Amino acid sequence: MSESEETDDVLCEVESRQFFVANGQHGGRLDRALVDAAPEFSRSYLQQLIEMGLVAVNTQVIRKASSKVKAGDMLLLELRPTPQSQAFTPQTMDLNVVFEDEHILVINKPAGLVVHPAPGNWSGTLLNGLLAYDKGIASVPRAGIVHRLDKDTSGLMVVARSRTTMDSLVQAIAAREVSRQYLAVAHRPWIGQSRQTVDAPIGRDPRNRLRMAVVDLEKQSGKTAKTDLVLIANGENGCLVRCILHTGRTHQIRVHMASLGHSLVADTVYGGTCLPDMTRQALHATYLAFLHPVTRESIVCMAPPPDDFVSLLQFWGLRYNEES
Repeated sequence: MSESEETDDVLCEVESRQFFVANGQHGGRLDRALVDAAPEFSRSYLQQLIEMGLVAVNTQVIRKASSKVKAGDMLLLELRPTPQSQAFTPQTMDLNVVFEDEHILVINKPAGLVVHPAPGNWSGTLLNGLLAYDKGIASVPRAGIVHRLDKDTSGLMVVARSRTTMDSLVQAIAAREVSRQYLAVAHRPWIGQSRQTVDAPIGRDPRNRLRMAVVDLEKQSGKTAKTDLVLIANGENGCLVRCILHTGRTHQIRVHMASLGHSLVADTVYGGTCLPDMTRQALHATYLAFLHPVTRESIVCMAPPPDDFVSLLQFWGLRYNEES
């Protein structure tokens, strides 16, 4: 079934409701009248239905939530799933599960897969796949996702299968008891010591709110951030670096590497340039280690870099093996 066919099938699930505007709602907004008439639905959901042309006032379709209504007006409402209301729908997908027991999953996420539903990506996310993989995970907040990877970052993630397990993993990450290591390919040959630590706060870039940046906490808001960087291979065009997180701030590795003048390959947000072998940010979560939240066993998972990453290494003559 194609994506369009799936959408059509969903939109066929229609329930019509009819209401009359009460005297106390006279002169009020259309969306508020609908909330009063159908309190089991959120205002944002009802506003989406209005924008979709699924609400009529006295048989006339109205698409503005702020439109005024009068006492006695007849409201006709068609209840249909919106993209946002379908965000937590199970969707079968091939998940690369590298470790699994009754308490946790460790997933090797491919580049291009969005982790959590958000505007522009209400379906086809890792969360949707997890809901299909394990029906019981629907009772866990965010389907057990305790940490995220950017859409275009590949690699390892741990997922909780119960609320108790999730709380334990969140606490372990906050206590820096979860070891997370990444491989990054960056522009420019590495200069200086082969091991460096970047301890620089990160916050919203004051010049571009869509980006993050290293900030001065005395002048603007942000959070402390620390990354250890270890040079693995150096070349004429760029370098391969192992990045070890001590904190988990948004875009932390990308921002810290760019602050050193080593923007990641294809990370156009932070000054990187796309190459024939790499059109997404060259970042891969290769190593994940922690104590099992229930059994207290040591869990160590590794994921070799994917094909596009390997092709880039070969293109630039950067050598890598897991032992390094």
